Amino acid sequence: MFVVVNKFLLSKNFDGVVLWPFIVLKRRALKENQVFMNHERIHLKQQVELFILFFFIWYLLEYLIRLIKYNDSYKAYSRISFEREAYANEKDLGYIPRRKLWGFLKYM
Repeated sequence: MFVVVNKFLLSKNFDGVVLWPFIVLKRRALKENQVFMNHERIHLKQQVELFILFFFIWYLLEYLIRLIKYNDSYKAYSRISFEREAYANEKDLGYIPRRKLWGFLKYM
């Protein structure tokens, strides 16, 4: 895992994004935020287990389906199973070692 800090790579709506093996952050201070970094590390794990490309295909398809369903981009984003898993477990700093394979499926 590599952490890159660059405010120009992300839109104003995002503080961070994971593009395996990189975590891209908008601000250096986020690197010290354990909860935020745990959220992003959960996404790293999700990407690896779906061989990266399939993660992004699944993520996009799930977003589009939920966008059609809710007609609200934030609601669609927040209902994506990958995001639901990451938000539900971001405060549990011991989650990743105990996480079951394909743990996001529980949040579908």
